[in-house]
Amino acid sequence: MTEIDYYEKVRQNLVLGPLNAPKHKKIIKLLKVFWNEEEIKILSHFGKVGNFISLKALEEKTGIPKGEIKKILNRSIRNGTIAKKGARYTLLPLVPGVFEKYFIVRKDTEENQKEAAKLYREIFKKFSPAAAYEGVHKIFRPLLPYEAKEKLIEINESLDYESQALSYELVKDLIDKNEHFAVIPCQCRLIGELTGEPCKIAPAEMGCFIVGLAAQAIPTMCDDGRLLTKEEAIQFLKDTEKAGLVHNASFGTTEPGMFICNCCSCHCGALYPARLMHVKGSIASNYSPKINMELCIKCETCMRKCPGEAIYHKFPIEADLSDEKMVIREELCIGCGVCAANCPKDAIKMVKVRENVPEKGTKFGGQYSIGDLITM
Repeated sequence: MTEIDYYEKVRQNLVLGPLNAPKHKKIIKLLKVFWNEEEIKILSHFGKVGNFISLKALEEKTGIPKGEIKKILNRSIRNGTIAKKGARYTLLPLVPGVFEKYFIVRKDTEENQKEAAKLYREIFKKFSPAAAYEGVHKIFRPLLPYEAKEKLIEINESLDYESQALSYELVKDLIDKNEHFAVIPCQCRLIGELTGEPCKIAPAEMGCFIVGLAAQAIPTMCDDGRLLTKEEAIQFLKDTEKAGLVHNASFGTTEPGMFICNCCSCHCGALYPARLMHVKGSIASNYSPKINMELCIKCETCMRKCPGEAIYHKFPIEADLSDEKMVIREELCIGCGVCAANCPKDAIKMVKVRENVPEKGTKFGGQYSIGDLITM
């Protein structure tokens, strides 16, 4: 009789829309960090991600009393590797889902956290590029820097002023419309720190920005999270912009979600793999940077800060240097505005080049937004 590979059975069920867990030894090693043999046998009776199963159904399938099943699964619930509603359980995708919850709550042993961080870092390098390019990235979109409307946007006189920047395009709009703010460590940069590959742009503590009701729950959800006043929230956003981080929002409607990632291109699960593949790591914003060559001093600040390596310095051939300039590679630019926010001579303005409205109800598997997966 062939022995059942419970880890492989669970791996095959870690699917939600474009999210999946590729068949590879690194993935299985990660699952073994999350779940021991007793836990994985029970999880092998779960359905695919998002399909909840009751304790009663699990008792019937496994022959194990409900009380014992609940006791066995408690560790997984505490660590954030599965989700629970009442007496019903479900699997979560490895990314986004388990990755964020696991490193937000950080309730597992230090040894396991370091091993999981190492494996996730390797998985990002090996597997995420295809996923990021083929579909996962489509739910991410950068919001323009805090002072974009006042300082960074070039006004088109042919358009009504109010149509220059819409609410779903500005991170400032989140501040204006909300009273509750919080920040939690960036999980992507955290795994870099745990594996000895820390980000050189910003520390993990300069992490995800949360607004609204979700922000109020942060102290009970994450020991390393902190609440912010409105003034602190504004300063936090400005600090991330100066560091060169991108305000990446996930969209479930025409408004930004409650979680705003502040992403670097050396660790972010979306931007980093995309940079390795030389593709865009998110949907481009409606804006594109335009460089005023009369003001530009070719200091290369924009080139160094650009998260997508979409700017390069074209050195001159002519003796009078008339052909020297900084060049935007449109095929890689996501229109995040980091270059404009950091230009010391204000030589870069964001120009509206399209009117791309986020699809209403954009969710993984037609069911869950990133916020749903993290807070389930």
